[in-house]
Amino acid sequence: MCRHYCFRANAPTKVECTLIRAQNALLSQSRADRRGVAHSDGWGVAVYENEHPWIERRAAAAYEDLHFSTTAERVYAETIIAHVRRATVGEPALANTHPFAHACWTFTHNGTVAGFQHLQKRLIHETAPELRGCRQGTTDSEQVFYWLLTRMARAGLPAEEHCRDRDTLVAVVSEALTTLAGLCAETSPAEPARLNILLTDGDVAIATRWNNTLYWVYREGTHDCEICGIPHVHERPAHDYRAVIVASEPVSDEDWQELPDRSLLVVDAELQPQICRMAASS
Repeated sequence: MCRHYCFRANAPTKVECTLIRAQNALLSQSRADRRGVAHSDGWGVAVYENEHPWIERRAAAAYEDLHFSTTAERVYAETIIAHVRRATVGEPALANTHPFAHACWTFTHNGTVAGFQHLQKRLIHETAPELRGCRQGTTDSEQVFYWLLTRMARAGLPAEEHCRDRDTLVAVVSEALTTLAGLCAETSPAEPARLNILLTDGDVAIATRWNNTLYWVYREGTHDCEICGIPHVHERPAHDYRAVIVASEPVSDEDWQELPDRSLLVVDAELQPQICRMAASS
């Protein structure tokens, strides 16, 4: 399992406090989450600048790596994804560290593809030939990313372009994860698939909850940070600012909402969040 975080706003924002200083910052979760489980097998941060992400990744524990804190301190953007890893499929290594990126798309996964050792060949076969060679590591997560990009491209959403049709993207992701969960159930019925993903092109962001925890919070208007006491937004009037934050666990003392299981949260370029059901909970 892992822990991940996505931030979308309509103005560049510093996220230093929520990543390293908040009550349950991602840095703290790398040491121990709410269950007391460590996520110490690597960390990564993706930040969108000029429509494409730049990514910092390390195969070290975030709480032991000063570079995580220095990276978090300098992040100032409208779209940010962060991840701390607890290895399940694939050894701790840089190539297996999230986020994974291709063209303008970034992806993280919190969970495990049950029965991946049996499903891997099928997923590779169903991945476009031009994407098969892009996989650098051995994780189930990275393979699912390229399999999902293939399904998006076949629906008219090529990986080289930003999303032009939010509804189609939602339909593709929903169908893909429902299909993948069904394959997992057939292959490994005793082991539930855990398919919480974050996917963004920098404008549209999708978060799914499938057998793991996921929370979100909506911010409107600028305010003083509850951690450091100063606002982290400087470029827009207070009444115009909007942000949506998604995380595996609540990070701060704000009014976080739990996303229902088997659901998807999509945040469009206008910062309008919408929750969609993917399948009936069981």
